[in-house]
Amino acid sequence: MSKIAIVTDSTADIPKDLIEKFKIKVVPLYVNFEDRSYLEDGLDITSKQFYEKLKEVKKQPTTSQPTPQDFIKAYNELLKENDAIISIHISQKMSGTFSSAEIARKELTGKDIEVIDSELVHMPLGVLAIKAAELALDGKSKEEILKAINELKQKITVLFIPNTLKYLIMNGRIGRARGLIASVLEIRPILTLHMGEVSQFKTTRRFSQAKNELINSMKSVVKDTSKLMVIVSDSDAKAEGDEMAQRIKETFNPKQIMQATIGAVVGNNLGPGGIAVSFYEE
Repeated sequence: MSKIAIVTDSTADIPKDLIEKFKIKVVPLYVNFEDRSYLEDGLDITSKQFYEKLKEVKKQPTTSQPTPQDFIKAYNELLKENDAIISIHISQKMSGTFSSAEIARKELTGKDIEVIDSELVHMPLGVLAIKAAELALDGKSKEEILKAINELKQKITVLFIPNTLKYLIMNGRIGRARGLIASVLEIRPILTLHMGEVSQFKTTRRFSQAKNELINSMKSVVKDTSKLMVIVSDSDAKAEGDEMAQRIKETFNPKQIMQATIGAVVGNNLGPGGIAVSFYEE
């Protein structure tokens, strides 16, 4: 039976205990402030430290993908004890991370490495990595794992609610004209991921209304709450995350609900004060 290692990147925002439990290798992206660059690894800079620093700086930080050499190093270490690698990453429409991983794969000629564009980010990506790692630990074949994560990918929905459009505008995620109108009219969009890109799901007038619409949208989509898996995340807004998690528990009584933190790379676009709800039916 071949041993398969699972790799993802730090935009998956997988809680540390799950990374350790499922033996997932996480290759960090870089967060670049004016004073220095940080690895998004929870050691160089934590999510809490990032949001504190974000509120203080005048110039928006940038983010950058791991280098091919970062991946080559990670892959070589894993191949000492594993026969194959499945490397699952943030949508290539959002980051060059997938391209760096692909370059590394090509450099390691003859090695069994599969690089996957998840077309996702944040915990939807994390869910795929966790599922793949769980199956790998159960001794499933590479083909079985790839089939399972492809099927799971089709089921996952994520809805983001930014508390401000400032960071989305600064990072070019929405047009500046739309952002100006939105700030005047107090519009709060609900965002989702479509074909690997951030897109508008619904438009509301206030943050509170956006939260109500998110719940209503879930009601229209979810068919069997006994199979419902939910992750509620926040970007430096734990009280908002706690409230949303409680509302979802009371409304749906899902099979499982967990909470996570939106990390630095995703948070740099969403901004502080935002929440996200990722969900699927098993």
